Amino acid sequence: MEKRDYYEVLGVDKNASAEEIKKAYRKKAIQYHPDKNPGDKTAEEKFKEAAEAYEVLSDPQKRQRYDQFGHAGMSGAGGFSGGGMNMEDIFSHFGDIFGGHFGGFGGFGGFGGSSRSQRVRKGSDLRVKVKLTLEEIANGVEKKIKVKKIIACPDCQGTGAAHNSGTETCSNCHGTGRVTRIQRTILGDMQTQSECPVCGGDGKIIKDKCPHCNGEGVIRGEEVISIKIPAGVMEGMQLQMSGKGNAARRGGINGDLLILIEEEPHAELIRDENNLIYNLLLSVPTATLGGQVEVPTINGKAKVTIAPGTQPGKILRLRGKGLPSVNGYGTGDQLINIGVYIPEKLNKEEKKLMEELSNSPNVAPSTSNKSNFFSRMKNMF
Repeated sequence: MEKRDYYEVLGVDKNASAEEIKKAYRKKAIQYHPDKNPGDKTAEEKFKEAAEAYEVLSDPQKRQRYDQFGHAGMSGAGGFSGGGMNMEDIFSHFGDIFGGHFGGFGGFGGFGGSSRSQRVRKGSDLRVKVKLTLEEIANGVEKKIKVKKIIACPDCQGTGAAHNSGTETCSNCHGTGRVTRIQRTILGDMQTQSECPVCGGDGKIIKDKCPHCNGEGVIRGEEVISIKIPAGVMEGMQLQMSGKGNAARRGGINGDLLILIEEEPHAELIRDENNLIYNLLLSVPTATLGGQVEVPTINGKAKVTIAPGTQPGKILRLRGKGLPSVNGYGTGDQLINIGVYIPEKLNKEEKKLMEELSNSPNVAPSTSNKSNFFSRMKNMF
């Protein structure tokens, strides 16, 4: 595969200053950093490509040779240009450009890096609750929510520096971002390291701070976030959106947005895992004679056939009328739990009919007038 022009890779022109090249590389490296793009091979290759471009363009001699001969002039130019660099090489050579916070590929892949290595600075996570109806859970839904959060300063794009302001090495930690203290104890001298209080662990001091964020690179703001919620989620389930949490100081990696699912009760249906339960109350005549009734489902209505002599407690099943599995393993059923309504009060005619029924040897009217009896009874109830 043909290599891209190094200036194009970093997004600068051929007359760019050393400081402009450095800023451009830092921006690209943060954008494609492996901690920010876990498992993304394309981002990893772009991260390596940006490091290779910076390795050449940051060196005056290599840059002059590249400007004259292009990629062909880089063969045997020293360093690790030419695409053979790995993650450990990148962080050992360029860890300082991140203010000490990206050195050593902290926590990713186990690369040791230099003694100055530190973990990438990351913004804190945010947590929100989203209420969903049963219909939204059944079909999946996209929700837009407004979140109050810490965002990158729009004036300095999160760098913390005023326009055209550069940085200088912190004199307190000499660019390491860490300070070492030695304390005498009864067990001997004890050495401890901590974040440099002067530069805040960056290893660099901003010459002129951004007046809008006072050099922090972040401000309080809000963002409208579109959340795609898959079908089949459950109460208490937590979804995660990478990079949608609070922004980190001075160009670090954003935290994550954690979405806690809450389920609104349905007026008629009860959820049981991926199944739905509906309690159907039949009249005595319908349970006895049978017929068709209409029941609610998650996506409308369905007609159900009631067999003659249906007993209370019987369960009917509508296959595939439940909720889909969030993992895509099929769809649940709707279970119809049969109950029979027994009236509490009867008028004279209803009472007479019931007495006639109770006096029957088979707890039913004679065969000859059975249909007529239940027809009258059904109309009453």
